[in-house]
Amino acid sequence: MIPGGIPGHTTPAATIPGAVPYFAAQGHGCRYRDVDGNEFIDFMGGYGPLVLGYHHPEVEAAADAARRLGAAFNHPTSILVELAEKLTDRIDFADWAVFAKNGADLTTWSLMVAREVTGRPKILKIRGAYHGSHAWCTPGHGGLIPEDRAHIHDFPFNDVAALESLFVRHRGQIAGLILTPFHHPAFADSVLPTREFVAAANRLCREHGVLQILDDVRCGFRLSIDGSHSVYGYTPDLAVYCKALANGHSISACVGRSAHKAAASRVFLTGSYWNDPAPMAAALATLDIIERDRIPEKLATTGRRFVDAFLSLGQKHGVPLVASGPPAMPYVRVADDSSFVRTQALCAAAIAHGVFLHPHHNWFISAAMTESDIDDALTRLDYALGTLPAPTADASRP
Repeated sequence: MIPGGIPGHTTPAATIPGAVPYFAAQGHGCRYRDVDGNEFIDFMGGYGPLVLGYHHPEVEAAADAARRLGAAFNHPTSILVELAEKLTDRIDFADWAVFAKNGADLTTWSLMVAREVTGRPKILKIRGAYHGSHAWCTPGHGGLIPEDRAHIHDFPFNDVAALESLFVRHRGQIAGLILTPFHHPAFADSVLPTREFVAAANRLCREHGVLQILDDVRCGFRLSIDGSHSVYGYTPDLAVYCKALANGHSISACVGRSAHKAAASRVFLTGSYWNDPAPMAAALATLDIIERDRIPEKLATTGRRFVDAFLSLGQKHGVPLVASGPPAMPYVRVADDSSFVRTQALCAAAIAHGVFLHPHHNWFISAAMTESDIDDALTRLDYALGTLPAPTADASRP
């Protein structure tokens, strides 16, 4: 009935066909069940949105209260203004906010704003970074034409010389530089930014009149309550948030500086469901909980404990592991495994023992994870590691 079966990033083909669940049934806290009744301790959280865990009572109560009043009205409700005020109060550089449903809605819109502000066509981006499924940035191949990316130019993350070269080569033609706070590509380790790279990005945008756009969709409010730019020192003109914004409810946000407000108002932005009050109410509740309960600190502490213990288990079983990324968003793989064969085997074994790990994508620590949940996960991973076969001579051959 569906082209490709299960499309997009949730297709089993992108993980481990035959080992991963195909359909979910229900979830609570940091655990969910599939349609066959198998339960998993979830280290993906819907690929990031469930920062507080499944079915958080305060978030769901706020969403339900708004939903009872109606959905998809002819007009926005006052919650729209409340949420915009919340974000502009929370994020130091933000003077205005707009809302949509998905991260890709607003990463694409932010490029249009940068072009409207500058009157220039070109966008610079990190090679291998994911900014959504629209034609200018999709990792897919079908349906594209050369013109889709005629003005998109990429460079390796943390490569200051390559970034400077693009600014020189396209001087006077660059509208925006879009960045993720740290590099979190699929099929590769996560990479934190160097001070030199952040300083160069800030300086070059300022000197060339280029808008710096921070794609904080994946990281926002997990690393800091006020956005990830404060963690690494970026000075964005626009920033996009989504995943952790409303704990699984469909909403995204873009915030920006007052200097770009008029231009932003000229770039058309709308959707039939974008003013739905329930996700906005969920976002208000989620942001309050993230601040009240100091969620970024909790995620970092829990993640560090989990990763350190997992690496120790790898040593115990003679399976050398490599960890990358911040503790709240870790990625752990088998060392010297360029083909991902052993990492896939590890994740398949973990899933078979009730711990959902992804072999090619960074993971997400949930605030719903208690110490006993982490202990349970580590016990299961201990068993899983013990089932792995010894590596063969060509196990890492691409």
